[in-house]
Amino acid sequence: MTDIPPSAERTPDEIVVSIINYRTGDLTLDCVASVLADFQASAITAGHVVVVDNASGDGSDDQIADWIAAHPEAPVTLVRSPVNGGFSDGHNRGMAARKAQFYLILNSDAVLRPGFCQAILTAAAAHPDAGLLAPQLEDPDGTIQTSNFRRPSPASEVIRGARTGLVTRLLRRWDVPIAPPVPTGAADWASFACILLRGRMVDAIGPMDDGYFLYFEDTEYCLRAQRAGWDLVHVPQARAVHFRGGSGPVKAMERARRRLPRYFYESRARIFRQTYGPTGPVLANLGWYLGRGVAEMRRLIGKPVGPPIAHEARDIWIDGWRAGRHPDRGDGGMP
Repeated sequence: MTDIPPSAERTPDEIVVSIINYRTGDLTLDCVASVLADFQASAITAGHVVVVDNASGDGSDDQIADWIAAHPEAPVTLVRSPVNGGFSDGHNRGMAARKAQFYLILNSDAVLRPGFCQAILTAAAAHPDAGLLAPQLEDPDGTIQTSNFRRPSPASEVIRGARTGLVTRLLRRWDVPIAPPVPTGAADWASFACILLRGRMVDAIGPMDDGYFLYFEDTEYCLRAQRAGWDLVHVPQARAVHFRGGSGPVKAMERARRRLPRYFYESRARIFRQTYGPTGPVLANLGWYLGRGVAEMRRLIGKPVGPPIAHEARDIWIDGWRAGRHPDRGDGGMP
């Protein structure tokens, strides 16, 4: 895990919002502005924003520093990371910067709707066993986004490989996305584009696993929390706009069926190993091949079949194998 010194002794803030900046200066400042506006709308008097710059190298960290200098009354701190350690590492630095009762993990490509903090903190008070509280993510026009999910499994990899409605319907209980509205208790994990973490839970189970550079770190943290007895609660009254893809390219690459970066497959293998043991990545890969085999059989009989992601048949093995090549990194407290 990331070796981050604990924050200085102080009275804990009610809520600390952790935002990572990586070459998204304008988006990050829009995000910060929405948080500060909601602190006022929600009557938050002990809130603080920590922006972690992940070694952007494009001057956006100076842009944010200049904004903070021009607004000395704003409860905003900039932490400059010496490395781009990824999503988990960055937010671990953000949470380590200040002690808090609650930490809001927030993407730079998101903004809070007015009343967000009041709604989600009210829900946290009503659910003391909830370590994670997931808001409602939506498009700018109010369209609800899918942001709650089932745990990935070898069966869900069959679905992903097949990309066929029939297979999805047959295996619907293992389909990862949960279309809104989300039934109570249905979700195994929620998107960390915006999620509230209870400080007591973070103290109990530790920081996020920085063995993940990007993707699946939210899946792992929810799994670890639930194994430790903490609940995940969906709070649709707390709303945030998520400009999907503004802080990362992978979703667009996936839609275009372009080759995905190595870190995606490293993270994929890591979550299957941590969830299902040493054979988990192999079972997941075989599930993907089974699904792809179904797709190819449909193609041979003249059915329309979408193409796989470029080079995926190779990358799930080669890049996934590299996920186990980090002896210096912990497994986030997983067995």
